[in-house]
Amino acid sequence: MPRSNYAVVLLLSLLIGLSWSVAPSRGEKPLVVCTTTVLASIVNDLAGDLVSVDVIASPSVCPAHYDIRPSDIDAFAKANLILMHGFEPWVGDLKEASGSEAPIVKIKGGWGTPEDLKERYKDVAKALEENLGIDVSDRLNKCIAGIDATDSWLKDFSSKNGFTGTPVVAMMFQKGFVSYLGFDVVATYPPPEKVSAKQYASIIENATRKGASLVIDNAQSGTDLGNKIAAEIGGVEVSLTNFPGTAPHLNNMTEVMKWNAMKLSQALENVKTKGELNKVKEQLQGWMAATYALILVAVIEAVVIAILVKRSRR
Repeated sequence: MPRSNYAVVLLLSLLIGLSWSVAPSRGEKPLVVCTTTVLASIVNDLAGDLVSVDVIASPSVCPAHYDIRPSDIDAFAKANLILMHGFEPWVGDLKEASGSEAPIVKIKGGWGTPEDLKERYKDVAKALEENLGIDVSDRLNKCIAGIDATDSWLKDFSSKNGFTGTPVVAMMFQKGFVSYLGFDVVATYPPPEKVSAKQYASIIENATRKGASLVIDNAQSGTDLGNKIAAEIGGVEVSLTNFPGTAPHLNNMTEVMKWNAMKLSQALENVKTKGELNKVKEQLQGWMAATYALILVAVIEAVVIAILVKRSRR
């Protein structure tokens, strides 16, 4: 966001005139403000009935590119605890604009694989206990067990659907999850605005040389580039999400992981179907060429016969 917009937000904060305390009033649930739906889903799983949760960035956009709104200032001003990943450049501006005294805790690290996700649950549980005095150790254990069950499901699903060793091209934010499932990531690409002509040519060269037929996009980063790559290599594009809330039933990251795995399975089926159609097309083209050749031979034979008959009558 341009600095001029941040200045506007700062001015709006003066109009709000809030004087909230970090400590919640007696009988009120503490408010945990989360920068993303990933963090919010973890808080809800661990302490959804013990705290109120507010999310800043929409799950449909990249949090690093989120444009803050005046209502976000209000959320920060009311917060008793603020959780962020660490790559959101607008958090400092919101804290300054709101005058919030709530502690800001960075939950650093990825969340795209079961092992990474378990660590993020542990980090959030620690933040809740240290800053709000809420012990969620029992719920944490249940969540960890649930993630382990998802891990087993994903590995079984990968085995049954032939993911292991399949060459693919993947957007960098999906590489960890895709590799975890067993795919062979032969080329990756950063956000579209950072892809140079040289990088693009290298992606196409690697994908073609290693036989990749599937291009895996990150929904929050856009799908135009992935579709372009897929078209150039004659493959299929599929878009995965990195955040809960992009569909009504995706309430946390374990559900997102299963959803993404099923989308990958369907995409591989589409690759097979496309390959079969291409084979049929090639066969038809071969038959048509053979038919044209036979017709040409028949025409030539007819001409030769006509010439011979004409000569025999002389």
